[in-house]
Amino acid sequence: MYAVIETGGKQYRVTEGMLLKVEKLDVPEGESLEINKVLLINKDGNLIVGAPYLENASVKAKVIETKKDKKILVFKKKPRKGFKRLRGHRQYYTKLKIETINYGG
Repeated sequence: MYAVIETGGKQYRVTEGMLLKVEKLDVPEGESLEINKVLLINKDGNLIVGAPYLENASVKAKVIETKKDKKILVFKKKPRKGFKRLRGHRQYYTKLKIETINYGG
């Protein structure tokens, strides 16, 4: 059984017991949260698709940690102009553990 959820403007395919890195959520570590934006559920080979979201469907997840990701370097250069710029960026992320996928329909 798997589901496709939406969080942070992105879509993820999740199964029970899976660890998932998503954009930062304002939920403290150790707390549970319920994601109601479920787009699709595959239950025993039956594909249930929402329009755009499924009613009576949710995914329960537990927040493991919120940290900064590894550094990404952004380098810009214009040839023959003497222009060079190097910038670094570290994005915050939240690591979730998917506990259950619920569908009551």
